[in-house]
Amino acid sequence: MPFLLGAVLVAAAVFAFLNGFRDASTAVALSVRTRALTPTVAVLLAGLFNCVGAVLSVYAVAVFAGHLFTVPAGRTGLIMLLAGLSGACLWGLYQWWRGYPSSSTHALISGLVGASLGSAALGHPPLQGINGTLLTLVVLPLLLSPVIAFVLGFAAVHPTSWAFRNTTPGRAFRRTRQIQSVAGAAVAFGHGLQDGQRTTAVVLFALLAAGVGAEGNIPLWVPAFTAVALTAGTLAGGWRISYTLGHRLVRLDPMRGFVAEIVAAVLLFVGAIGLALPLSTTHTVTAAIAGAGRNQRFSVANGRILGRIVWMWVATPFACAFLGALFFLALSPLA
Repeated sequence: MPFLLGAVLVAAAVFAFLNGFRDASTAVALSVRTRALTPTVAVLLAGLFNCVGAVLSVYAVAVFAGHLFTVPAGRTGLIMLLAGLSGACLWGLYQWWRGYPSSSTHALISGLVGASLGSAALGHPPLQGINGTLLTLVVLPLLLSPVIAFVLGFAAVHPTSWAFRNTTPGRAFRRTRQIQSVAGAAVAFGHGLQDGQRTTAVVLFALLAAGVGAEGNIPLWVPAFTAVALTAGTLAGGWRISYTLGHRLVRLDPMRGFVAEIVAAVLLFVGAIGLALPLSTTHTVTAAIAGAGRNQRFSVANGRILGRIVWMWVATPFACAFLGALFFLALSPLA
């Protein structure tokens, strides 16, 4: 049992590290692309606010965990968590290698769904309440959040353009570049609030399954553990996805880059604080970028790249569920 608990904690740390590693570029891609921030400053800024958001996310973990599922006690529950985390990490690495932004949240939940199916196939107890979790945390956000972010990103360009109607383009771009550093920090903070909950919740589930934690009690070291791993990944910084968002998907001027980041940050805050609804930073940022880029006098969006990204989003739940089930079957002799 201690070995399995340690393995889950290591896998959770790797998951959080990869989350920060991949999503750091998502949070600050536009700020770097429009030269509002240098890459070094952007990564340091993202790391700081990711850390703060992850620490503060502890206040929303209890609500978030209440919308999830029940993990079986003992070895079976720990193996499920390990299998789900392993599948999500493997898929995240593959997506990073391809340079495509994808949701760590959807990967994790889908990996746990697959692990639960693998457990049921072998006659072990599955995760309780996982069907509702799959609907509310994967299917609905996958369908709704990108659409909402795209529409808001497109619509928000109009009032912003009106506000700068008497300003020369060069001056307007300089001002929005200055504000973009704040907008990028806001996205990083929202990412920490949202994604910090995932790793913290998994660690708490692991402690309960191992019999060393109490329900409703969140030890102080758990959010600190999450924040350190997430921040370390952010500071390591992976720029493949940044290149996809800032150069291959769409090319935005500073004003539209500012609009996209503000829209994404607001949605992340509302989801984490107002609705206790997990939203993907990747989905909201990417869709807001595409929406703001669409509202230009000339087309700059690469439809082929956008189509590939959306296809990967759709493939994520199926691929991670398969990987989660595969890892559970491979690890089942330890149960």
